[in-house]
Amino acid sequence: MKKAINALVAVFATVAMAVAGFVGAGSALAAEATNTITGPSNGHTYEVYQIFTCELTNGKLSNIKWGSATAKNGTAVTDEELKAITDLASKSEDNNAQATANSIAQYLKTNAQPTTTITDTNASAQVPAGYYLIKDKAGTIPNGQTATTYIVTVAGDVTIKPKSDVPSFEKKLKDKNDTEGTTTGWQDSADYDFGDAVPFKLEGTVASNYADYTKYYFAFHDVEEPGLTFNKDSVKVYVDDTEITEGYQLVTDGLTDGCTFEVKFADLKTIKAVKAGSKIRVEYTSTLNEHANLGQQGNVNKAKLQFSNNPNDSQGGENGPTGNTPWDNVIVFTYKVVVNKVNKGQQPLEGAAFKLEKKQSNGTYQTVKDFAPDVTDSNKPTSFEFKGLDDGDYKLSETKTPAGYNTIQPITFTVTAEHDIEWTTKDRADVLTELSGDVASGEIHFTANKSEGSLTTNVVNKPGSSLPETGGMGTIVLYVAGAALVVAAGAYFTLKKKCTR
Repeated sequence: MKKAINALVAVFATVAMAVAGFVGAGSALAAEATNTITGPSNGHTYEVYQIFTCELTNGKLSNIKWGSATAKNGTAVTDEELKAITDLASKSEDNNAQATANSIAQYLKTNAQPTTTITDTNASAQVPAGYYLIKDKAGTIPNGQTATTYIVTVAGDVTIKPKSDVPSFEKKLKDKNDTEGTTTGWQDSADYDFGDAVPFKLEGTVASNYADYTKYYFAFHDVEEPGLTFNKDSVKVYVDDTEITEGYQLVTDGLTDGCTFEVKFADLKTIKAVKAGSKIRVEYTSTLNEHANLGQQGNVNKAKLQFSNNPNDSQGGENGPTGNTPWDNVIVFTYKVVVNKVNKGQQPLEGAAFKLEKKQSNGTYQTVKDFAPDVTDSNKPTSFEFKGLDDGDYKLSETKTPAGYNTIQPITFTVTAEHDIEWTTKDRADVLTELSGDVASGEIHFTANKSEGSLTTNVVNKPGSSLPETGGMGTIVLYVAGAALVVAAGAYFTLKKKCTR
């Protein structure tokens, strides 16, 4: 009996001082009849169940009996019962405390009532000497947090401090500059052209107490605004940088929570490669479409992680209790160039058309939009909007010229935008910090409007040179010149005639 008691003391001391969901920090075991258990102020409600009562004198145990939360309340604990508990605990190499707690939990009687509870407003409890199981009360775990594992604590004045066993999560995207041919790392903001496929990443890190669960639910929830179109076939899933094709479900239909799509692992435990600290990553693309917001409002894509949060629940997995991380947001910007056609007096001028091209990294230009086919006798716009532009170098060409005016030389310019690559507490409208259009060639000037995401300029056409008109000043000049010649000729012949005489 003494050997079993010593083994039990060693196991309980390990549990109380080191591993599972609480760390005991208090005085040595004392002989007082009552002892204080003090809990944290974290929104949890903890239930305290008496498993054993005993006498504690100078750190020594005697007269161990079953506690009030067990069916054998008041009867002596046998050597065989103690040995069964310690043997089960010793079989777990990864989490001795959890195995011990689970082995003791099976002795709880049906509908056992807690000896006391610990809450934010009732942060401490007085209990007789003994061993206690401390766990979260069902249905009271704050969202985004996890339950404690079952904890056995050695009686004595003890302050319990929960460890953080919540999975971490982040959502990111990449930014690309077509002109430079460069792509950034993962960040929180980017700008793209209409029609571009924007790369996104969802990544969750598995909680440190993953081994405590028999089943583990893990699900990514993603919500896109109308300016982004999810590309279902682009989804790839990785465990610690190794792509997997099984063990999860991509859901796009029948969702009632407002999500665009979800990637669900009904039980992460079925994937052998997953362990505590593993990174589960989902990569995909969404296309920036013509419904996208221009300018500072941007186009937000947010996501969160849902996860099992109570290792004590017997169901576990998809049907068990879960928590959620906070939403994590990323934002995609896009802009427009507005070209107003005017004459020298800055009055609107009909009959023009423009084409905008974007410079690619190989030096060629790709057409963004050519307005020439849209300009007809019945439709003669004087203002041209090129929507859905990224940063980069552009060339503006006049493809139709108003009658009587000279065609402008192509104009080259650069769209430059600055936005915070980390977005945390700012309002979405403050993430875009700078927008400008810098002209390399051509006689134009851009006016920037960050709110609208616009760069606006006037393009002036100059009239062509005029030829003399019949009856005009040119004709009078010719008449005068002709008359002068006639007079000169008459004088010549008169002088010649006089000389011959």
